[in-house]
Amino acid sequence: MAPLVKGATPWNMEYSIHHVPDAMKREIQAVFPQANLDKLLIVPTCQHATVDLVRTGENVENEKDRLLERFVAWAKTVCDQLTTNGHWSDYIDPCSGLPMIHTELNTVYPEVPALSILMGYQTANAGCCKVLLHPVFGSAVYPASLFTEAQLDKLLSAIKTANGLQVE
Repeated sequence: MAPLVKGATPWNMEYSIHHVPDAMKREIQAVFPQANLDKLLIVPTCQHATVDLVRTGENVENEKDRLLERFVAWAKTVCDQLTTNGHWSDYIDPCSGLPMIHTELNTVYPEVPALSILMGYQTANAGCCKVLLHPVFGSAVYPASLFTEAQLDKLLSAIKTANGLQVE
């Protein structure tokens, strides 16, 4: 299933917008039981890391922190604008896999398998974890997702606002 929209922020974070595919409905309903899956839009993002994130070490942890802060600032801006305008929205904490706004449950969103389904990206095993393999970035990629029940034009407007953020 092709994305409705593909784009990138001024700092080159890739994003795409998708309806919920049948293959993901059960997982998303478990994470967001109150969400209307017929209206829900998924916005997976990928940031190119300066280091291979499968590795360990202080430079890897620092890079993960930098990319986390970028995503959270962007996602929070998008969700705040949508929520202010009466639209349900949420984003996933990439560190825990848990929703950041609707925190009633402790069900983890499967970020890597979701990107594999939504974008057709390959995965690899790294110990007990699945690792996303971006077609350009390889495993030097930081995935994170946002969700909303807003109409596509409202979401695109909120993304445009968030894209105006000054990020490091």
